[in-house]
Amino acid sequence: MLTALRDRTLHRQVFALALPMVLSNITVPLLGLVDAAVIGHLDSAWYLGGVAVGGTMINVTFWLLGFLRMATTGLSAQAFGAGDKDAQAEVFVQGLALAWLLALLLVAFHQPVAGWIFQFSEASDAVKTYAAQYFSIRIWGAPAALANFVIMGWLLGTQNARRPMWLLIITNVANIVLDILFVIGFGWKVQGAALASVLAEYSGLILGLWFVSRHWLAHALPAWREKLGSVSNGMGRLLRLNRDIFLRSLCLQLAFTFMTFQGATLGDDTVAANAVLMSFLMLVSYAMDGFAYAMEAMVGKAIGARSRGELGRTLIGTTFWSLVISVLMTLVFVLFGSQIIALISDIPAVREEAARYLPWLSAVPLVAMWCFLLDGVFIGATRGREMRNSMFVATSCFFMIWWLFSEWGNHALWAAMLCFLAMRGLALAVIFAYQWQKNIFLESC
Repeated sequence: MLTALRDRTLHRQVFALALPMVLSNITVPLLGLVDAAVIGHLDSAWYLGGVAVGGTMINVTFWLLGFLRMATTGLSAQAFGAGDKDAQAEVFVQGLALAWLLALLLVAFHQPVAGWIFQFSEASDAVKTYAAQYFSIRIWGAPAALANFVIMGWLLGTQNARRPMWLLIITNVANIVLDILFVIGFGWKVQGAALASVLAEYSGLILGLWFVSRHWLAHALPAWREKLGSVSNGMGRLLRLNRDIFLRSLCLQLAFTFMTFQGATLGDDTVAANAVLMSFLMLVSYAMDGFAYAMEAMVGKAIGARSRGELGRTLIGTTFWSLVISVLMTLVFVLFGSQIIALISDIPAVREEAARYLPWLSAVPLVAMWCFLLDGVFIGATRGREMRNSMFVATSCFFMIWWLFSEWGNHALWAAMLCFLAMRGLALAVIFAYQWQKNIFLESC
């Protein structure tokens, strides 16, 4: 272990993959802030509410289909590690075909889906009207948005994190610029905000395809036209992997959604305090995601090369830096948590309420890092079934803890969330330890 930690090449490799993804993640909340600022300066709160509701619908839909990126990363990393150019080409073509098929279904059925979702919303009629406008425009960006998942996953799997970074940054910056132009400059209001996002997604698609073509030519991969005829070969494995990751993501979304809605029943101050603390949790996820992405790419490459030694080095190097970052974030939350809360909200009741639950959040970085890292390990290994099953266990524990201690109110919710994060990591750690001991982890699914 000490020998691996003294290997500067390993540390450079980890940061070459992790740092670009952390930097690109920063643009995601920035885009949300600009959206809120631009729409929030219009003459009615209906517009902001409509964009918030419609944007949430779109974001959750696309987020649940994020398995396209994860599956593509693992499969392409394994093909890259094995030096199999045919497999690298097949993974990309199959992923793109599946993305566009799903996008076609979303566009075709978006109206009944939106109507069904709105039945569960207690928003005003005006907010629902603008949310429907936003959703009906944004959905036309699905072909580009889902294809970009595949492009990002494929580039990351082929050990290139800088191009996905630039893809995310340029897409989000284009979205911000077009947002300002269409909403403030042209006065297109909600429709302008939605159109800005759609055009930004297609600009990202063009840039992403250019990145892919450059890599394709540089590595002399087979012509993509040759792979169209065999696009169904091995599609069963891709569909099974995507199915398992989708179910895992659905459970994840269920836990976070329940926490938001259940918190809303505990009073306005509590739901506002939880919103402040959840922004801390998102900060942790943005930082840890970068190292999880690095783990996905490096583990997949090691498995493709059938190298137990390289896999071990990857685990040691990525875990070391994740632990360092987690300890630093914990110290920041413990020492400066109250000051950070004060920066986010100047309402005394919200500050006091958030500070009451801050100890729970201070434990999150050190608890959550394991589930992020092990997600990366199992995505790189394309072991979706284990991820799905461990998430089922963690979700069951989440609801069991909340039910057992529900009389604690919001403390029960945060205890359930911490248990949820811990069980995700623990379940995957047990599975990994068993498979590593039995020398079966390097075997592909």
